[in-house]
Amino acid sequence: MGFTFRGLGCVAIVLLVGCATSEEPKESAGRVAGADPTVDAGEAATAAPRRPRIVALGDSLTAGLGLSPAQAYPNVLQERVDAAGLNFEVVNAGVSGDTSAGGLSRLDWALEGDVRILIVALGGNDGLRGLPVEEVRRNLATIIEVAQDRGIRVVLAGMEAPPNLGAAYTTGFRSVYVDLAERMDVLLIPFLLQGVAGVPDLNQSDGIHPTEAGAAIISDTLWAVLRPLAEESAKVMAQPGSSPGS
Repeated sequence: MGFTFRGLGCVAIVLLVGCATSEEPKESAGRVAGADPTVDAGEAATAAPRRPRIVALGDSLTAGLGLSPAQAYPNVLQERVDAAGLNFEVVNAGVSGDTSAGGLSRLDWALEGDVRILIVALGGNDGLRGLPVEEVRRNLATIIEVAQDRGIRVVLAGMEAPPNLGAAYTTGFRSVYVDLAERMDVLLIPFLLQGVAGVPDLNQSDGIHPTEAGAAIISDTLWAVLRPLAEESAKVMAQPGSSPGS
């Protein structure tokens, strides 16, 4: 897919530290991208039928720490989904500071409703803390398995572990995503922050979290994989008698 892992070095250490520090309250995460906060939830539910969902399950990079809700990458994806004429609601299920275990613990909540596609963007905080590679693998595998059992297609977004943990750990950590994608037949984005990590103009003053421009590049990376998957899902939904998981 042409992805490379340049500019990681010590930048990866700082980046991953930022995923576990400087966090926003968890209550502010998990927003529905593009939702109007002035509209009562009950009114919105009666105003129009809920659309099938694309859920982005992640940490502060997904939640959009330091950005407005409109600038976080799930909302940018919503704009692209709408522009492509695809009838999906993109849900921001990002919680700052979350590990793969944290994502797994709230998976049932994240998968509420008619979810058709799940973007799994977890692992950066696991790598920062040096959590066992097999634990990360087990958590991510369970997330994927639960989603697949519900007929949900999965996009797995990889992260990098800090190089100060040693070559064996960083190599093993990276291989988790590659191995799971191959073994569980999911689409893989090797590095969520490709083209953004280590680029000053694309990161906020903390040098950690992407700016609006950086979030747009992350959206580009995801959209290249997500669009054909969403188009395929839309065709399935258009078939008579289709249902979630069909």
